[in-house]
Amino acid sequence: MPRTVTPAQLSALQRHPEHVRNICILAHVDHGKTTLADALVASNGVISARLAGRLRYLDSRPDEQRRGITMKSSAIALHHADAAGAHHLINLIDSPGHVDFSSEVSTAVRLCDGAIVLVDAVEGVCAQTKAVLRQAWTEGIRPVLVLNKIDRLVLELGLTPLSAHLHLSQVLEQVNVVMAELFTTEFLERPSAPPPDAAAGPDTSEPADPTTRDMADWATGLEDADDSAVYFSPDAGNVLFASAYDGWGFGIKHFSKIYSEKLGIREEVLLKTLWGDYYLNAKTKRIMKGAQEKAKVPLFVQFILQNVWAVYEAIAVRRDREATEKIVSSLRLTVSARDLRSTDSRVQLQAVFSQWLPLAPAVLDMVVTHLPAAASLSEERAQRLLAATASSFDRLPAETRALLPHFTRCSGADDAPCIVFVSKMVAVDRAELPENRTRPLTAEEMARRREEARRRHAARAAAPDNEPGAGSEAAGVPLSEQQMAALRLAEPATPSEPAAADPRDVFVAFARVFSGTVRPGQRLFVLGPKHDPAVALRRLAAAGAVSAAASLAELPAGQHVTECSVESLYLLMGRALEPLEAAPAGCVVGVGGLADHVLKSATLASTVACPAFSELSSAVVPIVRVAVEPARPADLPRLVAGLRLLNQADACVRVTVQESGEHVLVTAGEVHLQRCLDDLRERFAGCEVVASPPIVPFRETIVEPPQLDMVNEAIEEARAEQPEAAQGLVEVTTPSRQATIAVRAVPLPPDVVELLDASADLLAGLHSRRHGDSGGGDRHADEEDEVASGRRRRLLSEAASEPQAGEELEKSETELSEKNRLELHQLLSAGGEAPPEPAAGTVSWSRARRCRDELRRRLAAAGRHQLAELADSVWSCGPRRCGPNLLFNAVPGYARLSLWAPPPDSAAEPPSPLAAFDDCVVHGFQLATAAGPLCEEPMRGVAFVVEALAVRPAEAAESAPAGAAAAVCGPLSGQIVSAALAACRRAFQAQPQRLMVAMYQCQVHVTGAALGRMYSVIGRRGGRVLHGDMNEGSHSFSVTAYVPVVESFSLAQELRKETSGLAAPQLVFSHWETLETDPFWVPTTEEEYLLFGQKADTENAARRHMNAVRRRKGLAVDEKIVEFAEKQRTLARKK
Repeated sequence: MPRTVTPAQLSALQRHPEHVRNICILAHVDHGKTTLADALVASNGVISARLAGRLRYLDSRPDEQRRGITMKSSAIALHHADAAGAHHLINLIDSPGHVDFSSEVSTAVRLCDGAIVLVDAVEGVCAQTKAVLRQAWTEGIRPVLVLNKIDRLVLELGLTPLSAHLHLSQVLEQVNVVMAELFTTEFLERPSAPPPDAAAGPDTSEPADPTTRDMADWATGLEDADDSAVYFSPDAGNVLFASAYDGWGFGIKHFSKIYSEKLGIREEVLLKTLWGDYYLNAKTKRIMKGAQEKAKVPLFVQFILQNVWAVYEAIAVRRDREATEKIVSSLRLTVSARDLRSTDSRVQLQAVFSQWLPLAPAVLDMVVTHLPAAASLSEERAQRLLAATASSFDRLPAETRALLPHFTRCSGADDAPCIVFVSKMVAVDRAELPENRTRPLTAEEMARRREEARRRHAARAAAPDNEPGAGSEAAGVPLSEQQMAALRLAEPATPSEPAAADPRDVFVAFARVFSGTVRPGQRLFVLGPKHDPAVALRRLAAAGAVSAAASLAELPAGQHVTECSVESLYLLMGRALEPLEAAPAGCVVGVGGLADHVLKSATLASTVACPAFSELSSAVVPIVRVAVEPARPADLPRLVAGLRLLNQADACVRVTVQESGEHVLVTAGEVHLQRCLDDLRERFAGCEVVASPPIVPFRETIVEPPQLDMVNEAIEEARAEQPEAAQGLVEVTTPSRQATIAVRAVPLPPDVVELLDASADLLAGLHSRRHGDSGGGDRHADEEDEVASGRRRRLLSEAASEPQAGEELEKSETELSEKNRLELHQLLSAGGEAPPEPAAGTVSWSRARRCRDELRRRLAAAGRHQLAELADSVWSCGPRRCGPNLLFNAVPGYARLSLWAPPPDSAAEPPSPLAAFDDCVVHGFQLATAAGPLCEEPMRGVAFVVEALAVRPAEAAESAPAGAAAAVCGPLSGQIVSAALAACRRAFQAQPQRLMVAMYQCQVHVTGAALGRMYSVIGRRGGRVLHGDMNEGSHSFSVTAYVPVVESFSLAQELRKETSGLAAPQLVFSHWETLETDPFWVPTTEEEYLLFGQKADTENAARRHMNAVRRRKGLAVDEKIVEFAEKQRTLARKK
């Protein structure tokens, strides 16, 4: 089937943004996204309609075809002409449904204005369905709904049309419940409106806290809020009923036109009554309400579902050829005799439905009608994109606010500012680029070559054949001058001048143009995530020009702008790329030449007044780690280079280097890990790679002293008789005897830990503002500092560009000083596990005070009254200055500035003598929380209270050689760091220690026959089932369980094996859970000896995990190879 439209025609449609639709397909895994995309692609003649659903055209990777799931987002440009004859350009993006590839969904949603949400009519709303609806809601794009796989209701469940109508109503209600939750949550989080008298004056206050609003105001506002455009309803036109595999789909409007002519009822009336509790009174020929109450058949069942069911009954169930021919003739369809004689019922169904209810026109008509055009970008979404570096859009500079009209109008004029957002970098084989692809010959070129061949043949025939030596050696084909020149150019280079080999893959940016027009050769600024337009405009006014680096490797510290040149533009056509001369606003295109400027995502603009767009949100946290190494040590440079390419090509992967020198790959899940390893072997590194067993992170914490032992017997109170050190207070003195620090460790309540996790960005911003990293944009680094930092950046980048064996992509947090750590965050902010550092001016001190008050309230509610009184004396958070551990200052007489208060402009009173060593204590706390004493994993949920800190002069110390103290013991600041580290670790060990494991939330869809076997597999993996609900109208169950991440590997394979393929899990990281067992527990009481025996050889899961981590890190493991060497007495004695 030839293509119905050429790339040149698609390029011409890009100039009309009001006729451009940027949409993506979102759904749970195996709900039919790629099958629907095949049907839409076949409508343009790119693939055959017979192969739609089987070819999976947008799944271009071999592993995607092998596994049958989509792993990356792919885009294709389609043409559609509506009923009025208007031509539209549809930029379609097919996104993955597997939870491991949720980052690909985020990259697709950011570039689109609308989304097609697919829901399986049998399975209903699943875990990823809720996730993609939440992502679409967060990005502010409008969705439409397609209830897919309706054929399963007939062929698998065997439902009647009336039962199917009830089931579809329930599924639609489930989707609307999710939308109602999203709408209600967003409405309740909005700040209350200011009073009318305050509108006239300047607004200098912070936004009101939603928690201070009255409940009556919430209820009243929620009832008055307009939610008409939130829900899905077939009579509104934003719901489609379809079976993508059989190639059919319809909306209410399609049948309203048909029955309006037959019944003589107005089409508007049928649009409102075909879906709902309405029936047709046969006597009066009027549509009445109350079909369920009066036991009548609803219009949707009578006019639509019964006809669809009749086709399935005739073709797929009874296989009645006469009934099939009768249906074809009554519908006035033209079906070939070959299709009618086919023994495959699917072929007959597709042949009938593709003419009666074609899927592609129905979907594309709904997209054109109900989804916004590229030129209809809402002002709210534009402000949300532009206000990523400020608390509100009104606080941005005037030059930045002036960009808003260009966004909303989608202006493509030459004088409009050019703004492009790159959502990800895609690795493309160099041979697939249009400039390197073999061009097919045109008809004129083929005719010219035939004529030249005829002349050469006639010349050979006319040549005399009696010349001596005219044999095989003299025979040959004469070549033209052009062919000889091509042969000379194709000669290989001499060994003395070897040709440089180009890499196999090149990176193409997956981007959308929001304003202006992009052309090849155009110079644009690449704005990093920390770019602040206010700072950049001040520097531009002071220097008269923008200081931009040539690439990321040359970017000096403190600057976030590079300048690039657009080398090429491509029209994305699925598996192919077509060249473009220009890309106006509203288009989704590929941009070449940005490999040295963009790591994962970035904002391109022709002016530095444009802020960096908000970061992409993902529902998945990378948590599965493996250490990789080459099978041949000589391939280590290739592995390091391949890891760098993989880090750029995958939006969710992280590459780190541990202290031991091993390269660690951090992925989102098991399937994602396997894909990354395959890419590393086959594409980026090109060598055999050996991967270690998965490295699962743990956390270390402390708990309250237990009241019961392992046999549930009360533990006698003996803590009062213990010395003070045994009760938790630890005192450490420096080797020079000049400083003493006393620390106590206290466990934090779970709700306090949740508050710290939710406020990580705020805590990082407080640290940055306090230490003058951003300074609100008012402080500028000296030129000498900038030159020095740029020189250091270049040295590090030059060292990193050489593939050496000891190359480090990211260093461990425990071996860096604070200064080096901040520099490392700036140098490697795009690829490592750096804490979130907001841009200048983003810290809200009123929000900080609200966080402090909430912290005090939660501590008091949990009974931690001592810590609640110290809420104003929070010293720091850790690890990485924003973690879920707190350091409190309870030193008598040392009143330091609170973490929650803004730094003073000038010192009001002379600082305390202890202030000089303030950072030393904080640094020791950071090191202690980054690597705990159990297995050097980060701590979580621990509060350290510094109750004493004394620093004495050198002459008052007890060390004998006063002058040699510094030479022997080192500087006092370093000693205090070591003392604080030791004090925190010992205080931690003085409390009951526990290990925390990462937990997956496992969503399993399983039939009732395999439910028991699924429960046994979850139980063997150490999981626990939360609840299992039966899906309405089906025989399947939706089971939710918690499974430890460390026990989750190969869970999908085991479930499929045990249940014969009837269960498929979806794993999403949920939370951290504390193991109740003490890793150092041994039986001590008589009851424990009676229950566990003298050996106590029952497996201790906490000790097993702790020893495994210590063994992997090369730490000492307290275990014996042979612990109980007893003679085996069960063997028979030989005679």
